Amino acid sequence: MSPEYLLRSLLMLILALFSANASNWLYLAKLSSSGSISEEEACERLRGLAQRQVQICKRNLEVMEAVRGGARLAIHECQHQFRNRRWNCSTLETQHILGRVVTQGTREAAFVYAISSASVAFEVTRACSSGDLQKCGCDRNVHGPGPDGFQWSGCSDNIAYGVAFSASFVDVRERGKGSSSSRALMNLHNNEAGRKAILNNMRVECKCHGVSGSCEVKTCWKAMPQFRKVGNILKEKFDGATEVEQRKVGTSRVLMPRNPQFKPHTDEDLVYLDPSPDFCDRDARSGVLGTAGRLCNRTSKAIDGCELMCCGRGFRTEQVEVVDRCSCRFHWCCYVRCKQCRRTAETHACR
Repeated sequence: MSPEYLLRSLLMLILALFSANASNWLYLAKLSSSGSISEEEACERLRGLAQRQVQICKRNLEVMEAVRGGARLAIHECQHQFRNRRWNCSTLETQHILGRVVTQGTREAAFVYAISSASVAFEVTRACSSGDLQKCGCDRNVHGPGPDGFQWSGCSDNIAYGVAFSASFVDVRERGKGSSSSRALMNLHNNEAGRKAILNNMRVECKCHGVSGSCEVKTCWKAMPQFRKVGNILKEKFDGATEVEQRKVGTSRVLMPRNPQFKPHTDEDLVYLDPSPDFCDRDARSGVLGTAGRLCNRTSKAIDGCELMCCGRGFRTEQVEVVDRCSCRFHWCCYVRCKQCRRTAETHACR
């Protein structure tokens, strides 16, 4: 084996690891709420940022609070969407906040990249509309008469600015020297799919104006969807994600379905390179916590059911006391008083 081949193989490995670790900026979610990012020196101390992200931080200090909010929003939504699955998006105290699961080219990594890219676009856009940022505000390009006789007015969400900032900050590592590696292409595709989940689901909100509530004049503006809807869309894309491989088409390298019988994916679909582990057993090296001790549904045949969640190891049933609010009454004026009722319930946890 020639030295040139070994050097080239080592370089490709380094580039693959470089792009695979691009989600480390999610460690911002662990930053204390009291930790201000108001000075350039603070950018140097932030864990998980690539050097080019540090430079973006220094040039956009006022935006970084929205980026930190995006990291928290991404993890919160990931944990909601995967709450009933073997891998439930648990966080660690290490720089690899979601473990090394996302450093592999799995469909779980595809979802994490998509939801985190979308969350930054969402939070930055929301900060623009709230007047928290000097560099942007409402989208003033949306104005004039609308197609149904209404007037575009109000504060339309400036999604173009949010998407542009997300692309510049989140995609920064993949757009470096390793941008032709399969993993970099996968990450860039899923990042864009996350942003499109917002772009393609913008909604129109309207308000009527007139005497006694009549709608003589109606003004409308464009607003982002609820982020839960974005999470639901991307979770559906996760379930239908396409396994791909890199191929050369002309002078370009692109991702194509590994199985030629499958139709090509669109820009809105999620793609992945590697099969996922089963997540059954604890693997400290990979950050996989396993399913021992996880609650399961004894009557469900889905992935949250004890049979699948516990990976055939069985489960324990315990009687627990649950306290609920009951016999609530409204008292004039103006509060509700409830009693506390206790009941016994069964819980089931994987062995």
